[in-house]
Amino acid sequence: ARPAGSMETPEVPAATYERRVVRSGAEHHYLRVRLELPDGGARPSVAQFKQLVVSALRELHGEVGAALPVDVLTYEEKTLSAILRVISSGLVKLWSALTLLGFYQNRRCAFRVLQTSPFLLALSGNSRELVLD
Repeated sequence: ARPAGSMETPEVPAATYERRVVRSGAEHHYLRVRLELPDGGARPSVAQFKQLVVSALRELHGEVGAALPVDVLTYEEKTLSAILRVISSGLVKLWSALTLLGFYQNRRCAFRVLQTSPFLLALSGNSRELVLD
């Protein structure tokens, strides 16, 4: 018991903070990519484009990387643009392999990752390419 007239305040427990990292629970990630071939020349077909993605994965991550399931959902040969689907756990592997690829059929090339999202619908429109009347 406290002595009469004591002005002590009861102890208040210190606030506790818990750090939580929320990862997307999405099964797949989608990437909008463009292949840049500065010297022109023959443009890859959809099959050649897919093979280029697989060879980029193999070059950086070996056979395990080449086995990563990647789907080419859309491909425009005119603009060399595609939407790729990859399992979420393989996003970093795919992105790094595409970024470091430098040649296609002994010609300089570069992949540009334009957009990425766990939601395919998010890639359907790009506000930066919006044309207003």
